[in-house]
Amino acid sequence: PEVEHRARELLALFDLEEWRDELVESYSHGMRQKLIISSAFVHRPEVIVVDEPMVGLDPKAARILKDLFREYTRRGNTIMMSTHTLEVAETLCDRVAIIAQGTIRACGTMSELRASAQGGEQKLEQIFLRLTGENAARELVEVLNA
Repeated sequence: PEVEHRARELLALFDLEEWRDELVESYSHGMRQKLIISSAFVHRPEVIVVDEPMVGLDPKAARILKDLFREYTRRGNTIMMSTHTLEVAETLCDRVAIIAQGTIRACGTMSELRASAQGGEQKLEQIFLRLTGENAARELVEVLNA
């Protein structure tokens, strides 16, 4: 049926086809991550929720996943992603919510976040650090220079 065909396509996309008859416990962390991602797409849901989807992926698989996310959302579907990798959020997400200590500090498109950044920050990391008061990197540099 269609689901089996779709599953085989996704396994092939992530280079897992030759491993399909193996026990998952024999998979590496990256292979398990690819399998989890593939299983999320099998039934073509309108909304997919992922947590740190790039963790454990090799560069090729990460690129495939980014392209898959872009195409999936281009077709009108939604992907909600939680990530600490701000570069990924900045390049992939149509809308970003900055959450710190359980509170949404800002939410909007990257253009909206940039426009509202009081310090003129352009990168999501800079905006995040300003909004969350996380100056640890700056403080570390000051300690090293002292």
